[in-house]
Amino acid sequence: MAASLAYALIATDLDGTLLRGDDTPSERSLAALARVAAAGARHLVVTGRPAPRVRPLLDALGATGLAVCGQGAQLYDAGADRLLWSVTLDREQAETALGKIEAEVGQVYAAVDQDGVDGLTLIEPGYLMPHPTLPAVRVDRRDDLWSAPISKVLLRHPVLSDDELAAVARGVVGSLATVTMSGPGTVELQPCGITKATGLAMAAEHLGLGREHALAFGDMPNDIPMFQWAAHGVAMANAHPELKAVADEITLSNEDDGIAVVLDRLFPER
Repeated sequence: MAASLAYALIATDLDGTLLRGDDTPSERSLAALARVAAAGARHLVVTGRPAPRVRPLLDALGATGLAVCGQGAQLYDAGADRLLWSVTLDREQAETALGKIEAEVGQVYAAVDQDGVDGLTLIEPGYLMPHPTLPAVRVDRRDDLWSAPISKVLLRHPVLSDDELAAVARGVVGSLATVTMSGPGTVELQPCGITKATGLAMAAEHLGLGREHALAFGDMPNDIPMFQWAAHGVAMANAHPELKAVADEITLSNEDDGIAVVLDRLFPER
């Protein structure tokens, strides 16, 4: 492999990593990713957002290849606008997990991401979207959340912090679901065993690449499995302490072109 392709697979989270607070990548980041593509490496978005919420961003990036969505529950082909693979969270398991969590901490507020390229984000009364730019449909009661197959459940608590809620959830749900924390106000339940790492590994296999070729960027604890899988994990300066603790490198923040700083070093202009 050529020296410039020490990493042939560049995996980037979106929120808090590639995207700035205004939900856009910087021009410098776009230029760096263009050099990555020109060198023959592959850029892969690996995000907690479901495929329908990623599609407009992929269009803006000019991405027509694969994307790992829904915390690894979906492998999306942007060019064909179809899911190559997806897994759903069983309704009964989701409801049981919610019951166990509420038995410990009292009422939580829930939302779900439906499966499929046209799936909706549904939110029950009391749930506040942590990311106001993402569209959501409010339903009248919790039972309405299960009207179609879902890829994950999103949770918020009126008092507990994200770290506190995630810790309680991990302690009680067992094998019912995988618990992740992907951003402010975003504690999630997804199918057991599904993580960004499982999704990234599947995408890499489709591309004929191994973990030794992968460079990963992220900012939250849900990126830890991806860092553990990839050859090199780079945390943003704004990253959660848990991710920084396992990172191989820490770059500048998402607002300060942290991804571009690393890619400029690895894929310099010629």
